[in-house]
Amino acid sequence: MGKKSSSNLSIFNPKYYFKKPQQFVLVIFGFISLVLLVSDRQILTRDHQEEVLRLNEELAQLKLQLEDFNVKVKWSAGLDSANISKDDDDDDPVSVERREKVKEAMLHAWTSYEKYAWGHDELQPQTKNGVDSFGGLGATLVDSLDTLFIMGLHEQFQRAKEWVANSLDFNKNYEASVFETTIRVVGGLLSAYDLSGDKIFLEKTKDIADRLLPAWNSPSGIPYNRINLAHGSAHNFGWTGGNSILADSGTEQLEFIALSQRTNDPKYQEKVEKVVKELQKNFPADGLLPIYINPHSGTAAYSTITFGAMGDSFYEYLLKVWIQGNKTEIVKHYREMWETSMKGLQSLVRKTTPSSFTYICEKNGNFLSDKMDELACFAPGMLALGSKGYGSGEAEKVLSLAEELAWTCYNFYQLTPTKLAGENYYFHPGQDMNVGTSWNILRPETVESLFYLWRITGNKTYQEWGWNIFQAFEKNSRLETGYVGLKDVNSGNKDNMMQSFFLAETLKYLYLLFSPTSVISLDEWVFNTEAHPLRIVTRGDLHQENFQVDRQQKLPIHFRGRKEGRLGYN
Repeated sequence: MGKKSSSNLSIFNPKYYFKKPQQFVLVIFGFISLVLLVSDRQILTRDHQEEVLRLNEELAQLKLQLEDFNVKVKWSAGLDSANISKDDDDDDPVSVERREKVKEAMLHAWTSYEKYAWGHDELQPQTKNGVDSFGGLGATLVDSLDTLFIMGLHEQFQRAKEWVANSLDFNKNYEASVFETTIRVVGGLLSAYDLSGDKIFLEKTKDIADRLLPAWNSPSGIPYNRINLAHGSAHNFGWTGGNSILADSGTEQLEFIALSQRTNDPKYQEKVEKVVKELQKNFPADGLLPIYINPHSGTAAYSTITFGAMGDSFYEYLLKVWIQGNKTEIVKHYREMWETSMKGLQSLVRKTTPSSFTYICEKNGNFLSDKMDELACFAPGMLALGSKGYGSGEAEKVLSLAEELAWTCYNFYQLTPTKLAGENYYFHPGQDMNVGTSWNILRPETVESLFYLWRITGNKTYQEWGWNIFQAFEKNSRLETGYVGLKDVNSGNKDNMMQSFFLAETLKYLYLLFSPTSVISLDEWVFNTEAHPLRIVTRGDLHQENFQVDRQQKLPIHFRGRKEGRLGYN
């Protein structure tokens, strides 16, 4: 028995193989064969997974084409136009076809994200990998939830929901932007909850919101703009001189008020409404606030006044909180502050020569700068949306300004070789406009305004403009692996990033631009600044509010006109 054991052990002794080289060769050969077999299986498994994803995308595209074909058959059969309601009249065959093209673009963007960047914040299409631009919170996935839902991409939505339920973790030692995390993650999860009624989204919203709340623990209640999600320590950016940023501090009201309504817990609403009350104490006569606010005193610090970067969405939320509260007396002060700010906006409006393009200046002290960010192109939509609250005469004036500004923003796109807008523009006498910063990162603001103007006016010109912009994105930004921005709108050189807001905002607003007005009706929903729709709830005593989502509602099969019996939940 001992001899047998010794014999068995000898095979592990290197000297054994020097005595018997044939066995040594066989062992080496066997080891190499095993390594190659395992490697081949891994490669085959990876190739199989990629092939499955590719086939799933092709199958989904075939389904879209079949739906589109069925719609065209019904139209070609001849529908009695006299029996089509006003809402249905929006859903003409051209809009149906364009909507399906936008949906296919979303499917392409999403499938690319699934294939190369699943669970990461954003996709880098050229290098086919994911990056965690927002601390690994799955920004693109969360940002896309409501877009998938609205477009009826059921399987994709379900896979995303499962990731949220099983893999989304906020306990990260990461310095998060309170603003970006609120508009993308809090807004995205809340919207998914409002649309689907699935409680997992509300539970996750509470988790991340509770981690953000310590940011409001400043002496004035003006929030610090950065917070560690694991430890709750908050501070401001060094380059602001310790100040908070206006847009970053005034763009959480919609989300946190909505969360208080859904949970019947006032703590979220109280934090964000204190900010507005603090700013209201010293609100200027023209309603224009500089972009820096001192979090200790609550007063404005000397800095730029702009409707572009770092100022924009503060003004947007003054209007939208009034809409979110169903325009009742309790939210009247939001509307009053907004109207004051719109008088200030009009004081910044100028026109170019020779073509009379209307634009919004920036202001530094008493000096006006003839510069306008593409980000400020949200303003035409905001003005159109707010025009309905004015009396006769003033409403027409505000709407007319909105239309003039939209024409300028559309020409930000049309006046470049790629037909895509630069990041900002300068206006010089006799030159109309010139591109300043020349990149395009798939921003949604102009398309957003076209959506609102079409909804408010019914003018199909805005649909045509939106379609032209969509085609420019398809021509210049689409790759086999997703969508990218441009480093230069003049040369067309591409970057390597598919921004999460391209799926959350740009494609969603384009899709809704070609959908019936009853799809996410502006009478029932209000969009946050990341295009996440939240249900409108009448404001009152918070403890008496009892927000309920219909837990029985299902994903829409597809949003179409009532003529097809497909509108709503089935």
